[in-house]
This record gives sequence, C-alpha cells and structure tokens, in this order.
Amino acid sequence: MARSVEPLAVGKVIGDVIDMFVPTVDVSVSYVSKQVANGCELKPSGTAERPRFQLSARSLDDNLYTLVMTDPDAPSPSEPTMREWLHWIVVDIPGGSDAMRGREIVSYMGPKPPTGIHRYVFSLFKQQGPLGSVARAPEARNNFSTRAFAARLGLGLPVAAVYFNAQKEPASRKR
Repeated sequence: MARSVEPLAVGKVIGDVIDMFVPTVDVSVSYVSKQVANGCELKPSGTAERPRFQLSARSLDDNLYTLVMTDPDAPSPSEPTMREWLHWIVVDIPGGSDAMRGREIVSYMGPKPPTGIHRYVFSLFKQQGPLGSVARAPEARNNFSTRAFAARLGLGLPVAAVYFNAQKEPASRKR
C-alpha cells in the first residue's frame, strides 16, 4: 500500500470513516489473486472469502494491531442510513504477520451491496498492548462507528488504511 492518504481523502474515506492520519505501517490486502488498491473495483463474488491481510515485516515490530473492515455506504451510497456496516474485526494481530494470527472478534462477512457502488474500508490501528477481553463484538453490525470503537479502546488514529469499491453483480440469466 502506498503511504499517501490522498486516495483516501478523494474517496471520502477520510471524513466518512476515519480522520486524517499519517500512515506508518505498510499493509497488503488480497483476495485470492486480486490485490486491493485504493479505489479499485472488485466483484462481490470474488470477495466472499476472507482476504489475506498482511502487515509489513519489520525486524523489531513487536506491536499488536487491530483491523476493522466496514462499509460506509450501507444500504445505499445516496442514503447511508446504516453507516457504517461492520464486516470484520481482528484484534491482537502481531506486527509483521497476517491478520489470521490475531483474534477475530467479529467474523468476516463478504460484501453484498444491494444498490449503488459501495466502499469497503480496511482500517488498521496500533494497540498500546494486548486487548484481551476488553475488545468485544458490538451488539449489531449496522450503525457501527470505526472512530467510536477506536476511541473506546484507546487506539488513536489509524496507522494504515485501504479501500475498494464493489457493486451488485448482475444475476446470471439461465434459459
């Protein structure tokens, strides 16, 4: 992931989901063979399975991280009354490793945009220490707030973020 926040600002991820921040960690997000780049378009059918979320390998990174994935455009970009829809939370991810080495507190839910083009945002936060039982799943996936979640856990601003777009796929016509 490039260290520029410009694509996040242009795509209104900064503002709708997170506040302005300075990226300090490189991440790589991929679905099977598709690499996620800011603003790229992926098909929901290609994102049904949990992605590989890799933090950059740094020789002395003994920090822990929290990953949050949300859709700020639910149920539609023109009327996001369920903003943000929560898709995934993983905490206690060791630095320089894959998200699956962390503790999943909200299981992955693949994108299923009902109408319009939706943004799917991965926000990564550096933890002050292990979160243990402090981090627990919210009551519902709708009307989640990445900012409020980060504030409640004392995570501060993100250290990395990346997003992709997806829209409903046309139904296959069988004759």
